[in-house]
Amino acid sequence: MTKRREFLKQAGALAAVAYAQPGQLLAAPAAAITKVGIQLYSLRDYIGQSTKSVLAKVAQAGYQEVETYGYSPATGFWGMQPAEFKAALAAQGLTTPSGHYGLDGYFRDGSETELNGIIAAAKGCGQTYVVVPSLDGKLLQSVADFKTIASRLNQAGKRCQAAGLRIGYHNHNFEFKPLGGTTLYEVLLKETDPKLVDFEMDIYWVVRAGQDPLELIKAHPGRFPLWHVKDMNKTRPELNTEIGTGSIDFRQLAAHAQEAGLKHLFMEQENFSLDAYQSITQSAAYMKNTLLPALQKG
Repeated sequence: MTKRREFLKQAGALAAVAYAQPGQLLAAPAAAITKVGIQLYSLRDYIGQSTKSVLAKVAQAGYQEVETYGYSPATGFWGMQPAEFKAALAAQGLTTPSGHYGLDGYFRDGSETELNGIIAAAKGCGQTYVVVPSLDGKLLQSVADFKTIASRLNQAGKRCQAAGLRIGYHNHNFEFKPLGGTTLYEVLLKETDPKLVDFEMDIYWVVRAGQDPLELIKAHPGRFPLWHVKDMNKTRPELNTEIGTGSIDFRQLAAHAQEAGLKHLFMEQENFSLDAYQSITQSAAYMKNTLLPALQKG
């Protein structure tokens, strides 16, 4: 009976948390994160030339997960259709939990034809997250436009949820530009349903916009299951650098990973001063040796 009473007390406490802060229960335990990933856009100058060779080098560099970009119905993933791409990943011990997919057509007119094709592609290669990587500026001319985007994200979230997927939104810095007393990011966080819409925090771009990633996490717990770990050059903030050598304190953020709801980390670097493969190997080592232990402590 004692064990049963303890169980009921714990269940009641969890229910109270869920009622007070529904986003909290979306959070994954930080200790569950044991893998590091890479956004393949980092290797955009190479991957179209020999996709399988690039995937082999990604695995050799120390990554276990990849995030895709650039899918099209005509060419698939760099010439491979989803099932073939999934097999190419598996041959290197890799998986792809997330992909960036352009959805401007859907956000422009609400037609789900584009969205349905993307959902099929994501499921076909084993992904869980369909992430909106950016938006056409023409769709963002007013606060009313922001609200339309939020509404369509909710609708897309329902479609993804029905297919066993999640939809997410990846930020740059333009989402924080003030307009009409608010910002796009503020509207998206406020008007999207946490049960339907997640966010991929690109930490570099949050900092570049003059915002504090930790404050966003505290204000919106459980909403950031995906992170882009991208470091900022100390002397030239417009440039990226290898993780752990720049100005962003990822270890401080790692202590709040559970609060964020973090499930997947993706290194991304948009420019290199070193050989690209040397660079991504160095970043993977820092993520494994420094960030993963920090996540587990958090």
